Amino acid sequence: ADLFDGIVMAEQRFHGEGYQEGYAEGSHAGMAEGRRYGALHGARIGSEIGCYLGFALTWHCLLQKCTGEKNSKKMKALDSLIGMIQKFPYEDPTYDKLQEDLEKIRGKFKQVCSMLNIQSDFRIDTERSSLTF
Repeated sequence: ADLFDGIVMAEQRFHGEGYQEGYAEGSHAGMAEGRRYGALHGARIGSEIGCYLGFALTWHCLLQKCTGEKNSKKMKALDSLIGMIQKFPYEDPTYDKLQEDLEKIRGKFKQVCSMLNIQSDFRIDTERSSLTF
């Protein structure tokens, strides 16, 4: 009876072993792919935020010398954008409002561009690895 049990149950045993091996391999491959995707996506967000910060700091310096109510509003908007970027949680990938805060920063950036009468099309050129506006 034991001899036939081994033969009859072989398909089920091999199926189980194959499943376990496939699951382990798939988990390992999924982790590696997830890390690559996360690093790439994180780098894109970092480049975008860095560009916004450089833009805001440059315009802040340029407008500091100018006076007037219009420039005062522009400076307040720039200060707000800089503050939002400085509070952005770069180090916390589990932050649940990351996308929401990123959209707020993008919106504030567009508002500042509108106030400065500048086109706000942000693109990352993947071929040349440079930022274009």
